[in-house]
Amino acid sequence: MNDRPDAAVPESMAARNKRALRSDLRKQRHALTAAQRILAAEAIVTHLQTLPAFSTPGYVAGYWATGGELPLHVLQLRLRGDQVWCLPCIQADGSLKFAPWRSGDPLFSNQFGIPEPDVAPSSQLDAREMQAILTPLLGFTRRGQRLGMGGGYYDRALAFRRDAVAPPTLIGVGYAFQEIADFESEAWDVALDAVVTEAGLVDCGSAGR
Repeated sequence: MNDRPDAAVPESMAARNKRALRSDLRKQRHALTAAQRILAAEAIVTHLQTLPAFSTPGYVAGYWATGGELPLHVLQLRLRGDQVWCLPCIQADGSLKFAPWRSGDPLFSNQFGIPEPDVAPSSQLDAREMQAILTPLLGFTRRGQRLGMGGGYYDRALAFRRDAVAPPTLIGVGYAFQEIADFESEAWDVALDAVVTEAGLVDCGSAGR
């Protein structure tokens, strides 16, 4: 169920601010060169390998980078042999599940044109089964606030983490310029445990919530 305000309700100042912030950050991200994205993709692997979640067997959920998002292909190739790479699958209820995927496995484009594993629903896994989930973002704070595209897919899929500890460890992935000082959170927002950028790893738990 979508618990967001009805579209007929007048847009609040906070919502307008977020919309403007999303637009600005999206433009900056699109302006990055392919070389800058590739360098960032290499850099985050070293930072992520310091996290306990990446020294533990299990499922690791990433994403298919689009719109200038930081690509994760290097990380996928460097996972341990006992870790399984997964990609998100949009559900009819506006949530997400995750399915194992290796290069060469069949894909199909979802309603947003983003590739998803072409597997039966019975092969899709719940977020609770992941060891770590890497989420794309437009902006983040050191307290673990995540500014996404506004669809709420990750917030719905990860709602159980509002009242529970890891696993899965929730890690935002972005570029250093996407760090912002603060923005107004919503009741349904799910905080990140960490954020990784080309510049390093931010432990959001140590920054306080």
